[in-house]
Amino acid sequence: MAVKLGLALGSGGARGWCHIGVLRALEEESLAPDMICGASMGSLVGAAYVSGVLDPLEDFARSISQVTVARMLDVNIASGGLIEGKSIDRKLRSLGFKPSFSDLDKPFLAVASDLYAGCEVWLREGDLVKAVRASIGIPGILSPVWHQERWLLDGGMSNPVPVSGCRALGAHITIAVNPNSRVFTPTRAAEEIVDGPEFGLETLIDAAPVALKPALKSYLAPKKKSRRKPPGYMDVLTNSINFMTDQIRRSRLAGDPPNIMVDLNLGHMSILDFGNAAEAIDQGYAAMKEKIPLLRSMI
Repeated sequence: MAVKLGLALGSGGARGWCHIGVLRALEEESLAPDMICGASMGSLVGAAYVSGVLDPLEDFARSISQVTVARMLDVNIASGGLIEGKSIDRKLRSLGFKPSFSDLDKPFLAVASDLYAGCEVWLREGDLVKAVRASIGIPGILSPVWHQERWLLDGGMSNPVPVSGCRALGAHITIAVNPNSRVFTPTRAAEEIVDGPEFGLETLIDAAPVALKPALKSYLAPKKKSRRKPPGYMDVLTNSINFMTDQIRRSRLAGDPPNIMVDLNLGHMSILDFGNAAEAIDQGYAAMKEKIPLLRSMI
């Protein structure tokens, strides 16, 4: 019986670019996964791989600049998030993602979270890009998506590293990739905070409609009255998401551990640091390479 290899790609925002490097390492070793399950950014990279467009996605990721990000920020606070995400949808389709799950050559599962039912949702049919868009809906940043009669948000809220999905699809060996290892640094609170906007915040404000800019600056921008400012909006939001998903991940993996765990040390990157793809990809490649001997011993 042929051993089926499953790959569970975890959430992590921009840190999730590391999944590209993981897939490159597996391809190089002729150990391509038989199935992929992804949450949030893991679903985006996984869907690109099973669509056969990992190359265009990597080219795009490595080319991202502040200008690129600004052009894709369709700010609309009334959408349920700061960013509506229609530009992201169009960009993914332009890269050549397959139209539907039924067009894929390999089993693929995208994890999302039902906003009102409070449960994990496995997406395996219908519009592929819409499923990915739902899975990457970072709460408070990207708007929720109405899909399959539900309002869906980020898969990291319910199953940040979906090992369970790979097992359900029939994987004998599951590799789990966690982009969020070593995210928390207790000493950071004691560091001197430099005046100025947080990462990504200036770009977000610049991309907003003219009528919204004054309100966004007033609401989101950190104050400069004290030497040690309280955390700003984006810092509170992103670190709260980090904390939530870390706790969920620990609980889920304790009950359903993978055969091989690939942990990435990308804690210095923000979940919105999309312009730092090269480092994340390179680290993903190196981390997976280190696990190849262990993987081969199991096959």
